[in-house]
Amino acid sequence: MSKASATRTEYDSMGAIAVPSEARWGAQTERARQNFQLSSLRFPVLFLTTLAHIKAAAAKANQHCQVLTPEAAQDIIAAVDELLSEPNLQQHFPLDVMQTGSGTSTNMNMNEVLATMASAVHGNPVHPNDQVNASQSSNDVIPTTLLVSSALAIQQMLLPALQHLQKVLADKASSLTEVVKTGRTHLMDAMPLTMAQELTTWQAQLAEVEQALREQLPRLYQLPQGGTAIGTGINAPAAFSEQFCLALSERVALPFQPASNRFAGIAGQQTNHLLAGCLSAIAATLLKIANDLRWMNSGPLAGLAEITLPALQPGSSIMPGKVNPVIPEAVAMLCVQVQGHCHSVGLAAQSGNFQLNVMLPLIGYLQLQSIELLANGCNSLADQAIAEFTVQHDSIAANVARNPILVTALNSKIGYDKAAQIAKAAYQQQRPIIAVAAEMTDISETELKQLLEPKRLTE
Repeated sequence: MSKASATRTEYDSMGAIAVPSEARWGAQTERARQNFQLSSLRFPVLFLTTLAHIKAAAAKANQHCQVLTPEAAQDIIAAVDELLSEPNLQQHFPLDVMQTGSGTSTNMNMNEVLATMASAVHGNPVHPNDQVNASQSSNDVIPTTLLVSSALAIQQMLLPALQHLQKVLADKASSLTEVVKTGRTHLMDAMPLTMAQELTTWQAQLAEVEQALREQLPRLYQLPQGGTAIGTGINAPAAFSEQFCLALSERVALPFQPASNRFAGIAGQQTNHLLAGCLSAIAATLLKIANDLRWMNSGPLAGLAEITLPALQPGSSIMPGKVNPVIPEAVAMLCVQVQGHCHSVGLAAQSGNFQLNVMLPLIGYLQLQSIELLANGCNSLADQAIAEFTVQHDSIAANVARNPILVTALNSKIGYDKAAQIAKAAYQQQRPIIAVAAEMTDISETELKQLLEPKRLTE
């Protein structure tokens, strides 16, 4: 075929098909490219690089099990390493996420690209099915890719981001231990707390969901690879699973092990469902923090006006001088997206019929996007909102001074009913609670000041 031709002819079990002449993929990928044009969604780079690592680990395991010659295995591994070094790796993987539910199309896309590249290493033909895909099936490769890519994304992106946000909160809280503010329950005035207590509350919530996330990791390390078509391991040597996990662990530095039941890892997606729930819980925590920041920043005159977030951009196309809490708003939106992903993953996890789940590509795409969104949200809140907000001391002090709920501290001396009368009178008269309590009780003003001192009440 001449170099000027736009296509070349490739063959698979269904016959001949024209493939773009410069493409590294082959017939099966091209059929899928033409069949699935349903969305603009493409697999993220981490999914594709993980799949490539899996192919390299499989080649090493196949060499150990004498399924592949050392030459063929090393050519495949060399092709993987070359592919991973390319800055625009995604150009070789044109397929829609909305494809065959097993992910066979993307598995074959990788097999064909690596076969093309491996064949060029020493000029020895490498077959996409018989060699790159040896001892494998899409049915165990794609579920394994889901688990490994999520584990890598959590370790590389989300855990560091959660820890960074917690550190920023702790550092900020350490400077705010003397700032006493009005607490709120039901959005109504409540007993006081320090701003440090408020921030360390967020930190504790994040620590709890971080621990829950860490508890998911051992499940992600249990891989069904080697189960091949349905879990029995047809066409894979008995030692393949163990050798594969050893090779993959060496490549990506995580402690992978063969799943105790490979059927379960192929037929169901309960592990990903559990992970999606954990990611949704992280989103709920971030959303609470984002909304608290928005309320605290509200104003600057008619709101709570407790803090001022960094001014990052003009807030209105019509109202001059308006500045909005754009980072908390953006983070709130990504949290809602992650919670929607959780629902979608749950529905997809139900879509296993007998021995195979058939929504694997969608699950993989959603999980990785959720992890990326949450990691970016943590970093953005930390660096663009929390680290640099300023405290409006005068506004906070004024609100605390006229907070009628401080009278709660007198319950043990005058009783709930009398305290309620004082609180209502202070609110109606818009007077400090100490002044009203001095008139309505026989407690001295000196003792009242001691009993109702806001900082003491936070302790």
